Amino acid sequence: MLDRDQLEAFVAVVEQQSFERAAASLSITRGAISQRIKLLEETLSAVLLIRERPVLPTAAGEILLRHAKALRLLELEVYHQIAPSGMRDQRARLAVGVNADSLATWFGACAAQLIQSLPVALEVLVEDQDHTWPMLLRGEVIGCVSTESKPTQGFEAVQLGAMIYRCVAAPAFAQAHFPHGLRTREAVAVPAILYNRRDALHDEFLRHLFDVEIERYVRHYFPSPSALLKAIEMGCGYGVVPSDQVQTHLESGRLVDLAPHSPLRVPLYWHHWRHEPPLAQKITKAIIQSARTVLGFDKAHGAQSA
Repeated sequence: MLDRDQLEAFVAVVEQQSFERAAASLSITRGAISQRIKLLEETLSAVLLIRERPVLPTAAGEILLRHAKALRLLELEVYHQIAPSGMRDQRARLAVGVNADSLATWFGACAAQLIQSLPVALEVLVEDQDHTWPMLLRGEVIGCVSTESKPTQGFEAVQLGAMIYRCVAAPAFAQAHFPHGLRTREAVAVPAILYNRRDALHDEFLRHLFDVEIERYVRHYFPSPSALLKAIEMGCGYGVVPSDQVQTHLESGRLVDLAPHSPLRVPLYWHHWRHEPPLAQKITKAIIQSARTVLGFDKAHGAQSA
């Protein structure tokens, strides 16, 4: 049986990424935190933390972190079943990993539903859709939205549907830079608006449209879906934007679709623990239902586990 105080100390250090901040959050001394971690590592005969700045969990630490967070959820479930009704106001602190475009479109309403219907204190961690699943492996989140279709060992991946993206520009910008349409020459020379350096959507769109890899082109970065869209509206460049986010702009004529017959379809998957506590199961169910309602779902696909 693992010592509860030692486990909480370990989780605090990982969450705060610092022994000092973890000690402050638990109202104990830095020495007490170090001693608890040392005893826990001796119990498990494993090094759990990479003692650098910031402090990060080792591979063994990631496994223990997932266990500790699952234990928190299980204990809260028991508390809500047993405690008097007037004392059931505790909320489980948990995080999910979501890509920025999902957060800007369908996930906002889903999050509101989760917060209103379940005893959770929700933290949404935003990362590029190709890079959310490592957060799940590290134990930072209980689930994540990802483009990766295959789950890692011990996890499950469920198809949510697909985000549809359109390549758009302001009318004056399109007339000035794409008088003959979007061609390879213009795609290389004309500035594109991307979310950040990890954003591969524009590369995927160009490959989808031209059936060739185009890596060297002018790029501007705006790390916010709303800022990215605004930059396109203001004529800073052209870019790939979720169809749901840009539909009213196209209908009003504020933006034009540069490739109306070639939208980019990006499948999304919900990755989660294969063996989830009841509360996590409810979150998984709610996210899957919400996403499939908005994104559409190919019933020929289902869950994959590993």
